Amino acid sequence: MSNYDYIEMKVPAKPEYVGVARLTLSGVANRMGFSYESIEDLKVAVSEAITNAVNHAYNDNESGEINIGFGIYEDHIEIMIADRGESFDLEKIKQETGPYHPEEPVEKLREGGFGLFLIEALMDDVKINNQYGVMIMMSKYIAEEEVDMDDDQISTTQ
Repeated sequence: MSNYDYIEMKVPAKPEYVGVARLTLSGVANRMGFSYESIEDLKVAVSEAITNAVNHAYNDNESGEINIGFGIYEDHIEIMIADRGESFDLEKIKQETGPYHPEEPVEKLREGGFGLFLIEALMDDVKINNQYGVMIMMSKYIAEEEVDMDDDQISTTQ
């Protein structure tokens, strides 16, 4: 197994903590050598996953937490977003929200449910475990053109 660093955070399931995770991820991804565009994709995917947990995992009268983990490898990052709240039927959500066809009138478009589709579109690999809450594991690889492989360091801003 390859060596990696791991950063873990636990935040309250409240909207004001989404930015904390985004800022942490942005710093880590920048240091790893991800491009600006890839960092923005990572931030959107993580924001969607955490926002889903904030909005859907816990009842209004229930306070909950969201666990966030970053596995930092030489060529990619693995991100885990997990809660212990209510789960959902992934296949049912996929059927209810998509697919969309260009010939459908705008009035027929359905609201909500795009977060998971967006995460899958922006990340290289996504796995969802919805037993005992929801855990989303997502990975993104550093594109070869983003890092000069002859450099002895990835980040130039040390």
